[in-house]
Amino acid sequence: MSATPIKNKNNNLMTVKNLTSTSADLYIYGEIIDNTDWKWDEADVMPEDVLNALNQVEGLDELNIYINSPGGSVFAGLAIYNMLKRNKAYKRAYIDGLGASMASVIPFAANEVYIPNNAFLMIHNPWTLAMGNATDLRKVADDLDDISSGMINAYKENLREGVTEEQLKQMMEDETWLNGEEAAKYFNVEVIETKNIAACASDLLNRYDKTPQKLVAQSKEDQSALVIPEMSEDEKQKFKMEWQNELDLLEL
Repeated sequence: MSATPIKNKNNNLMTVKNLTSTSADLYIYGEIIDNTDWKWDEADVMPEDVLNALNQVEGLDELNIYINSPGGSVFAGLAIYNMLKRNKAYKRAYIDGLGASMASVIPFAANEVYIPNNAFLMIHNPWTLAMGNATDLRKVADDLDDISSGMINAYKENLREGVTEEQLKQMMEDETWLNGEEAAKYFNVEVIETKNIAACASDLLNRYDKTPQKLVAQSKEDQSALVIPEMSEDEKQKFKMEWQNELDLLEL
């Protein structure tokens, strides 16, 4: 993770790789954030990043999507899902290390989904920070239910035969972590051989209730190497404003 905000929002990691006349590879290897002029980590992925990448591959026959993400903004994730879904290429998604939260929805925009037996897929209900009176909070709860329904629709299209919507809803309620073999019991995914790719570390992992301990340990190890410098007054003010904006956004 970067120690300072990335002022240039162009993501060098969100690039099209192995581009040929018929196919290309797209990597989503970071936290999913809303479109902004700032990034706290160079690996953060915005809808604008994905749109720019897809513009480079327009008209290709095949698109391989590699995912290693702890999730992030629900609205940004849904935008990415819908952009990928609209793309006319035949799409294969690969969950390399972690497809958690909103990043568990995105791979199902593909025609085929692959997951190694040592990678993880995590599904749960959306959550948010909120403030206001009783009426305000009831509306937030209704909004979360609506968002959850949209996620369920994406999952439902990819459920194994015999798996019910009620089972899916309970798994989301429980915050369910599935390795490759477990994911294949519930979803139409193909398990592939183990890949030695560390799951994407993020503060988001500490917010989930049932994160596998090895992923939490990895996140703490990565963060222990950080040195956070002093901010200028302008940077502090911008940080406070962006943090307040985050309180008003639904996050997953």
